[in-house]
Amino acid sequence: MSKPTVLVVDDEPLNVAVLSELLSPQYRVLGARSGPDALELLHSERLDLVLLDVMMPDMDGYAVLAALRGHARGAALPVIFVTALGAEADEERGLLLGAADYVTKPIKPAVVLARVRAQLELRAARERLQDQNEWLEREVRRRTRESEIAQDLTLSALAELAETRDNDTGNHIVRTQAYVQALGRRLQRLPGWASELDDGGLERIVKAAPLHDIGKIGIPDHILLKPARLSTAEFEQMKKHCVIGGDALAHAMQRAVALHPQDGEVPEPARYLQAACTIAYFHHERWDGGGYPRGLAGPAIPRPARLMALADVYDALATRRVYKDAWTPEATARYITEQSGLQFDPDVAEAFAAIRDEFEAIASRLAD
Repeated sequence: MSKPTVLVVDDEPLNVAVLSELLSPQYRVLGARSGPDALELLHSERLDLVLLDVMMPDMDGYAVLAALRGHARGAALPVIFVTALGAEADEERGLLLGAADYVTKPIKPAVVLARVRAQLELRAARERLQDQNEWLEREVRRRTRESEIAQDLTLSALAELAETRDNDTGNHIVRTQAYVQALGRRLQRLPGWASELDDGGLERIVKAAPLHDIGKIGIPDHILLKPARLSTAEFEQMKKHCVIGGDALAHAMQRAVALHPQDGEVPEPARYLQAACTIAYFHHERWDGGGYPRGLAGPAIPRPARLMALADVYDALATRRVYKDAWTPEATARYITEQSGLQFDPDVAEAFAAIRDEFEAIASRLAD
């Protein structure tokens, strides 16, 4: 292990020599006879402590200390003033400027050694603590990332489980997720949406989007897998997937909150379920109130569900189904525009119009 490096700064060569002889058995000692020389060494050497004379020509110790504190490599460097000035005011001034300690001349070798050792041990302890804090921060980031990956995998697995029962959806969940993200990014600019679609809020909505049809797990096979249009009665049964999925996610969220109480706040993992629950319940509501399951209208429809509503319909129109051919991009875009203020929130429809090319690129990239 290398010796700590101590810099002795004094315009008197004899003083530098005396301190160097005293310290060299235990430390690596460098000498400087002026403030500028000391600051030059700061650039080329890794210093651990400075013994600094106060009364020096041109640049006194106070000025040197101020310059050290203004430099990145000297900001936390311990400095001990070594000076013939013994007045209490002089000592107080040095300490207020950031000196770690104050030694008066003529020096007492035992005192100098003790104070140098104490400051170096304190510096080493601070560096160990900083290293430990940095390790802890890295570990927290690593574990947080692992937790986020686990959440993503769990949400994806749930979504895939629902989709395995529907032979007609292909890449539907990944396309609609990408559409929701694109709409959210566009709408972040609007004052009414900005608070709900900050980076954390939008991330939760995007991660939750694949669970919008989780309730299809509860729909009988003869309806879900029917290779033709549904009858009126069958469609009424299919509509129940919103409530089935929303209820299941709501119960899961309630259990998560009960198992991990945080002073009444919803734990972060449960917030994804909260967003998924909202989307599952309400993504088939219409702006004009003609949707289901509750017939909500206008602003009463939660914003995440409004995003999902457009994304879901766009994908249903733009892709082939057993009962229909895929619509052209032009016909799909025209329908979305015509339904602004009827089926869709006008803000969301306007956002779509602004990024229509992005939607079409997603549809092409993630085609079945």
